[in-house]
Amino acid sequence: MSVSTAAARANRAVDTEGRTPEELREIVSHWGAELELAPAETIIEWAAATFGERFAITSSMGDAVLAHLASKVVPGIDVVFLDTGYHFIETIGTRDAVAATMPVNLLTITPVQSVAEQDAEYGKDLYRTDPDLCCALRKVKPLADSLASYDAWATGLRRAETKNRVIAPVIGWDAKRQKVKVSPMARWSDEQVERYIEDNGVLVNPLVYDGYPSIGCAPCTRRVAPGEDPRSGRWAGTGKTECGIHA
Repeated sequence: MSVSTAAARANRAVDTEGRTPEELREIVSHWGAELELAPAETIIEWAAATFGERFAITSSMGDAVLAHLASKVVPGIDVVFLDTGYHFIETIGTRDAVAATMPVNLLTITPVQSVAEQDAEYGKDLYRTDPDLCCALRKVKPLADSLASYDAWATGLRRAETKNRVIAPVIGWDAKRQKVKVSPMARWSDEQVERYIEDNGVLVNPLVYDGYPSIGCAPCTRRVAPGEDPRSGRWAGTGKTECGIHA
């Protein structure tokens, strides 16, 4: 029996109200090891069969690899994009291109406060004075709010990206959000990503080719010199390495 068939039979009707955290953790316990070595497409297929419309993917639009993978397996899948109000115009352009060229339902999520409203309450340029709080307000909370109607979410997280991500499970438990966290590309190397992009003509944020291998908000991202850690351009000079979404 295939993974997708087994999942579909085990979850014949996905409750529109969602499963309890205990039920979700049981799914992770059962399927985590089973899918550890599965191809990314199979993992996405399993998640869609298991969670139905209560499964979405997220994308920061550094590239459209995960969106491309998911759209092939689940046309019309929800793709959640966080518009922090500080993105490079190239990132917004990549989002728009994905929405226009792929069979996905692209959902743009924004923080409760505009940048101007945040400046008025917390002082101008909070990303400089308290980058952790800025990320919490403009990334972490909006994502948590947007995932409220889902039981599982997929990310483009890869173990090769940073030392903090080397143990990222393919199917894991997001205790902070009480969701199943799916990382279909967790085992992919940089070379695999590049090959997939080339073989499939996948959209890539043009900043990647302009010295920005890891792209975040414009005020907090700088170019990276050849040979440097690809993520060293994020929050440069602050000691910060993660926004909190994957912490």
